[in-house]
Amino acid sequence: MERGLEKFQKLAALAEQYGCPWVEYQESVTGPQCLLWKLDMAQLRAEGWFPRVVAEDRATVIAIEPGSALAAKVCNTLGVQEVEFQVTLPEDLLRIFDHNQDLNPGFPPTAGRTPLAKVRTYLAGRRSLFAHYRTLLAKSRTGLAFIRTGLSFVTIALLFFRLIGAGYYLFLELPLLISGIIMIYDGLKWYLPARSIFSVLPLCVDTGATGGTTVLEVDNEYIAPEFRRSAVVEGAARLRGGWTSLSPVMRRRYLASDRTDLAEERTVLACFRTRMAKVRTGLAFTRTGFAFVSLGLGLLRQFQASRWLLFDLGLIGTGAIMALEGFFWYMRGRQAGVEGLASVRQKGRMSSVWDYFFPHHHDLPGSDRNPMILPVKSSHAPGIWATTGVALERTVLAERRNVMARLRTVMARARTGFAFIRTGLSLLSIGVGFLLFFGNSGAIGWDVFNYLMMTAGLFLVADGLYWSVPAERTRRQLPYCYGKMEIAIPDYGVPNRFWKTVVFSNDEA
Repeated sequence: MERGLEKFQKLAALAEQYGCPWVEYQESVTGPQCLLWKLDMAQLRAEGWFPRVVAEDRATVIAIEPGSALAAKVCNTLGVQEVEFQVTLPEDLLRIFDHNQDLNPGFPPTAGRTPLAKVRTYLAGRRSLFAHYRTLLAKSRTGLAFIRTGLSFVTIALLFFRLIGAGYYLFLELPLLISGIIMIYDGLKWYLPARSIFSVLPLCVDTGATGGTTVLEVDNEYIAPEFRRSAVVEGAARLRGGWTSLSPVMRRRYLASDRTDLAEERTVLACFRTRMAKVRTGLAFTRTGFAFVSLGLGLLRQFQASRWLLFDLGLIGTGAIMALEGFFWYMRGRQAGVEGLASVRQKGRMSSVWDYFFPHHHDLPGSDRNPMILPVKSSHAPGIWATTGVALERTVLAERRNVMARLRTVMARARTGFAFIRTGLSLLSIGVGFLLFFGNSGAIGWDVFNYLMMTAGLFLVADGLYWSVPAERTRRQLPYCYGKMEIAIPDYGVPNRFWKTVVFSNDEA
């Protein structure tokens, strides 16, 4: 090659040197898959040979340096008596190995479509787990509603008993008291199982997709899958840049990697939504807690110390515990909303799968600036290109699911922001109500409490607006909200300009 010989001249020289036929890399050069699964492909790469045909006691082997020593090694590995060699160049042998392992040149074994499908399966399991957690949290919020209602019944019953005594009113007070206790017990049964979710929630970690130049891999897959990304594959970006020159199977490998990266993004967004759901659950508890604190403090300030002091202090203590419990969830889950919105914005700025097929004019390499044209002609019949087209359509549909997942994440952040606002308004109302009803009592402690409630309420309202306003702005920028949506119906046997389209109207729906 250094003397400037062409590739076929080099192969012919090697064939003459070793006295055997030569072969170059073609996608049709394959080995028996049932045998390749049992062999150590890394060892075969190091030894420089590949089994092409194995029949009875004879094997046809592709090698870069055929010889008697290698023949003995092949016979021992494959259990045959005779070996027929075909010689090839080292780079061609590597391509043969890569193709038979379903890999594009230079990629690690984890980039095969089967390993990538396994990773997507684990990611789907993780999303199902998050959906299960969100269902538990929704159930716990229903349980909290039971608790709030039950506590209200108990409080009303005891207040009636406190103000008007027992007597005939016991027929009203006793059912309220019993009903409230039952509802509190039932609500706790729904709430407590969801309380421990935070300790088992996986971290919302995005390994950082790189557009097909790295591979998403999984470790500890059978116990607790952990996802990581491989090192950047040398030459992968340049290879993908020449998309129209790639074979259909090479394109499908890149599309499988794209779908895996999209699956990772959906999983991370599901994690963010789960953490924000827990924040909303906690804030619902906080609002209930402060309502009971304010009721207990109001009774204490109005009636002063009396034989009902323990009841007043019980309301205050119960409310304080509920408020602290809710704020515990709020502080631990607030970061999810910040990171979730940042992730949506970052992914929205990245290139989509269509950019590889129809790149922007100013992004095209070279001086001619001619756009790339899909290798489809009207004379082509469905077949291998149709298989690639189906893979492309699956990838495009996966990307559309990601766009809708981003929208759901943004809306979850907006709902969480509104929960902040509701909680802030509750605190603000407590402070303002005490200030208007009792006025400036002259007691520094009560005045500090009033202004502290108002300050905390204003802070939460501002924090909620900080969460909800940008989320609403992002929602308006995303599709699938208003207007019409046009989707092409692919027919990969004809050029894309002949594809039919279907239009979905939001108004008509």
